[in-house]
Amino acid sequence: MATQARPDTSDSFASRYAAVRQLSLAIAAPLSDADATIQPMPDASPAKWHLAHTTWFFETFLLRDHVPGYRAHDERWAFLFNSYYEAEGERHARPRRGMLSRPSLDEVRAYRGAVDAVMMAALPGFSAEALALVELGLNHEQQHQELMLMDLTAAMAENPLKPAVWPAAPWRPRPDYDAPRMLHIEGGVVEIGHDGTGPSTSLRTGFAFDAETPRHQHVLRPYQIADRPVLVQEWLRFMDEGGYADPLLWLSDGWAWVQAEGIEAPLYWEKGETGWLRFGLDGLQPVNPAEPVCHISYYEADAYARWAGARLPTEQEWEHAARMSDPDAGDFFDAAGPVRPKPPLEPPRIEKFFGGVWEWTASAFLPYPGFRPTEGAVGEYNGKFMSGQMVLRGGSSGTPRGHMRASYRNFFYPHQRWMFSGLRLAKDL
Repeated sequence: MATQARPDTSDSFASRYAAVRQLSLAIAAPLSDADATIQPMPDASPAKWHLAHTTWFFETFLLRDHVPGYRAHDERWAFLFNSYYEAEGERHARPRRGMLSRPSLDEVRAYRGAVDAVMMAALPGFSAEALALVELGLNHEQQHQELMLMDLTAAMAENPLKPAVWPAAPWRPRPDYDAPRMLHIEGGVVEIGHDGTGPSTSLRTGFAFDAETPRHQHVLRPYQIADRPVLVQEWLRFMDEGGYADPLLWLSDGWAWVQAEGIEAPLYWEKGETGWLRFGLDGLQPVNPAEPVCHISYYEADAYARWAGARLPTEQEWEHAARMSDPDAGDFFDAAGPVRPKPPLEPPRIEKFFGGVWEWTASAFLPYPGFRPTEGAVGEYNGKFMSGQMVLRGGSSGTPRGHMRASYRNFFYPHQRWMFSGLRLAKDL
């Protein structure tokens, strides 16, 4: 996992470190030990594991390697909380993380507190190399904050009581929206990938994960791209017109998935007496027609685009168009609470390229020309996953604010949909 970070001062890192670490604790604050331990499926992890793994990252790659004489909080825990870093040795099997009743949630919180105390004391003396690793660790933890929200939703959805972690915010259904406005993009030879700079309002000056690099030229044909994501009201029409039952709309693998799994609606939707409901961290609520549709797979996104007489944008088309937009102006996760994509602004504005829902693209997650992963254990982050997955862009209402940029590449397998995923339409010109 390479970065192009130009480290800021240790004081700025100290305040940023404290804020990021506190948000993880705030997400877990309403949880019982049992809530934080359960694992709803092999792809998800318990909240307690996320809290411990992100701490292990700082303990291993910062304190162990850059603080002379540091002794591990508990040497046994590296086996429990290493994720997939082969260079760091053997680890507990991912599908069995939910069996870790010990250490307790309180013990994990104490672990975080102990590591944070040493980190805060050590920050003023860290080298530029170490501060770049701190920035990497903070971005890594922000990724896990969104994963915690995803995994908590999946865990609570398994409970027949449909419990809410946080109370629902009041909302009013918005009126029907017109069809999205299609933006005309001329195309041509464009620059794709991270360019080594960051938003002026952020401490993330120049940070990028290795998969966003190197910056390179790409040829785009003229195209159109919608000025907002697809909304629930539009998805309901797709469902009403038999979108899930028409094999002509689906890729072969997608149709097999729909048939095998009995898919008839986005994940966490269920039919109520008066209409469709959706489950979230605020419990079971009526779907809001004005919100971006969420929790759909690549297969569903591709089928909808075909039904709508359009297609999914490539990731290069998406990135080129999104560079007109401010990544800090979107609908992101600011404080602990339920995640619910907000309706688009009225009238829709170009700012809606970021936040709300991750948007599926038509692009496979593959290396850019000239890609080279970082040497050592921290290089085991993106390159090893460049097989069989599709790229999503833009961030979601579960992505911590300040974490997003136009070059950011997220990736999941085509059938997965427990993330906050939606779509935006594109067309050829």
